[in-house]
Amino acid sequence: MEKYFSISNLDCAHCGAKIEEAIGKLEGIESAVLNFPMKKFKIKGDLTEELIAKINEVANSIEAGVVIAAMEEAHHHSRRHEHEDEHHHHDEECGCGHDREHEHGHHHRDISGDEFTIENLDCANCGAKIEAAISKLDGVESAVLNFPMKKFRIKGNITDELLEKINQVANGIEAGVVIAPVGKLHSHAELEEHDTEHTHSHSEKRESLKKDIIPLIIGIVIFAAAVISGKLLDIKPLTIVLYVAAYLILGYNVLIATFKNLKNKNFFDENFLMTVATIGAFALGEYAEAVGVVLFFRIGELFENYAVSRSRKAITDVAGLKVEEADVFIDGEFRRIHSDEIEVGDILRIKAGERIAADGIVESGESRIDTSAVNGEPVPLTVRKGDEVLSGCINLSDTFTLKATAAASDSMISKIAQAVEDASAAKPKIDRFITRFAKIYTPIVIAIAVLTAIVPSLITGDWSKWIYSALTFLVISCPCALVLSVPLAYFSGIGAASKLGILFKGGNAIEALGKVKAVAFDKTGTLTNGSFSVTEVKSYGKLGEKELLSICGSCEQSSTHPVAESIVDYCRQNDSRLFTAEKTTEIAGRGVSAVMDGRNILCGNERLMSENNISVPKEETPLGSIVYIAVDGEIQGRIVVSDTVKKTSADAVSQLRQMGIATAMLTGDKNDNAQAMAKQLGVDSAKGDLLPDGKLVEIERIRKEKGAVMFVGDGFNDGPVLAGADVGGAMHSGSDLALEAADAVFMNSEPDSVVKAKKIADKTLRISYENIIFALAVKAAVLVLGLIGHPNMWLAVFADSGTAMLLILNSIRVLNIRKYK
Repeated sequence: MEKYFSISNLDCAHCGAKIEEAIGKLEGIESAVLNFPMKKFKIKGDLTEELIAKINEVANSIEAGVVIAAMEEAHHHSRRHEHEDEHHHHDEECGCGHDREHEHGHHHRDISGDEFTIENLDCANCGAKIEAAISKLDGVESAVLNFPMKKFRIKGNITDELLEKINQVANGIEAGVVIAPVGKLHSHAELEEHDTEHTHSHSEKRESLKKDIIPLIIGIVIFAAAVISGKLLDIKPLTIVLYVAAYLILGYNVLIATFKNLKNKNFFDENFLMTVATIGAFALGEYAEAVGVVLFFRIGELFENYAVSRSRKAITDVAGLKVEEADVFIDGEFRRIHSDEIEVGDILRIKAGERIAADGIVESGESRIDTSAVNGEPVPLTVRKGDEVLSGCINLSDTFTLKATAAASDSMISKIAQAVEDASAAKPKIDRFITRFAKIYTPIVIAIAVLTAIVPSLITGDWSKWIYSALTFLVISCPCALVLSVPLAYFSGIGAASKLGILFKGGNAIEALGKVKAVAFDKTGTLTNGSFSVTEVKSYGKLGEKELLSICGSCEQSSTHPVAESIVDYCRQNDSRLFTAEKTTEIAGRGVSAVMDGRNILCGNERLMSENNISVPKEETPLGSIVYIAVDGEIQGRIVVSDTVKKTSADAVSQLRQMGIATAMLTGDKNDNAQAMAKQLGVDSAKGDLLPDGKLVEIERIRKEKGAVMFVGDGFNDGPVLAGADVGGAMHSGSDLALEAADAVFMNSEPDSVVKAKKIADKTLRISYENIIFALAVKAAVLVLGLIGHPNMWLAVFADSGTAMLLILNSIRVLNIRKYK
């Protein structure tokens, strides 16, 4: 099985990489992937209780205090009847006892009445028993439990005595349960409860901030007092006491972590190195530098936490778009229920200002919705009856109803949230390289530090100088800045892309896109809308354009061909009169023949005309499908039906070329159409009449000529090509196979999203390389200075904590989405 686990008390990205590797090697584990910013583990294997205990044991041996716990699967609703609480030991008779009617009770039962909260109820089965028992009490007409929301809807003459009886019955089934009234839905009490929770949340954040900031401020003040004392007062014991006090306050966490790690025989982490270096500095009389090291280390941690939190927010904001409750039509009226209870076919009422809880089709009403959360498009979309609406969008104006086409858990916003979170855990090659590099780098630096302390000291006899140099080695040897800053850049890139409606399926997809030198587009549905429309009506004879449309539309009414349907739709939109033909025959691959008002009509392609000895005027072939109209053997005119170009296609192609990216079009459409479309949009090269295997051949050719190539498509037949390209990009409007095979999905289905994705990938890759080069250059410079005996610990502090701060701040620059628009 594959399960998600939360990981607590892990503050070091380097240690996280060690834990990930160690768990991956355990017997019974197939794979272990750490998502450090989200503090989550995805582990696949035979996950028994014994193995989970072993996982925690291994994690604690690397970093003491780490707790890895399975994340509870969210309750969907009470019909699941799962007993989630392992601490309760109910007898074998604790079956749910619910039949089909109960499972779908919110459709078949009366759920009117007053609302009550139910506390200390952890077992869905016991909840069902309580519900049944309360329903049988005198004075109670009906009782309906909403287990996930921990709420009861009870109808009847609910006096104080009856409420006391209700609680007695509930406690008889599960001790400690408390059922209390909260009044009607959306009551003042509920609002107060929400405000209290909100205030509590902010209070927790303030407490957390105090926990970090207050000791830091106190430590800085005492540190400043120690420096002033050393300069102005000749009281050395007082100065030393102040330095020690400042050191203990600022370095408390480091010292505790070191002590725990020593118990687990884990020596090579930043806490141990920092402790050895600072205690050594105290021993050498370098009090200010010892305190300075832990001070900067503490500040670096604050910056790290800030950067990770900001980057995590970009991911969790997507998850926050999921709606908790919705108005659903039940038993003749709309009722507020938990979104997890929404089923396919339910009718939802969406009020102005509300976020949509589930995907659906507009059932009644008309409104404007904000789709930016789903596809990054800032312009509101007007929807009316029959239009598809996706979850996560916000209703901006009028109330409307929609029919759910998916449960909330299967709706678009849930899929997006899961996709973004999964992507944030997928590691690019450069990330894996940094982890491997850190494993080699740290022991080598420690060995050099030991040699630096001993060898020159034996030669020169100046032990103090060379031990001090060795201590600087220890301060800078921890590669945490490098290990965190590189994946943080990719994590930020994924978060920024999600805000623009671009879903990357992992850091490796961003890395690959950053190296792309050419982009090949499919045509229909990718650069065009995939919907045909009449683009030209031209008369050759006596009949005018309106009469040509009327004749052709009347003959094509019985055809199901997309071109025929487009002509008929165009006629209806333009109020062209349509008649019923007396006799209509559809000729496969050619067109239709009909008899209307005693005239023989032919509507079709050039081949149909040729077979009936009707000559077609020689002229420039327009882009699209041509339908010629002949009446009684004479050509009368033509109608051109073509696919409409998407609004951002030309601009996207232009921007890619400005970025130095070669562009191509690979399509199954006729080669003439492909060439004409490529010329219209400015695409470098185009090839038509391609089947999927032909597209793969072309992708390989482009790769050899230009380098890494991205293919962007949407059709079922594009699946193999999307998988075969270096990077596959799929329009969200495309087939399920295309979405599955792609490395990136563009939610607004517009080509300009490809440009935005490329810009994000380029910036992410550039920042990751900047981080690597800068970190290694700074550390190398300080190491060289250490070898010749010239560094001081302040410089070493900058090489470690200072560099970490700069790299982390550099990484989160990717989050600024304004630069990609």
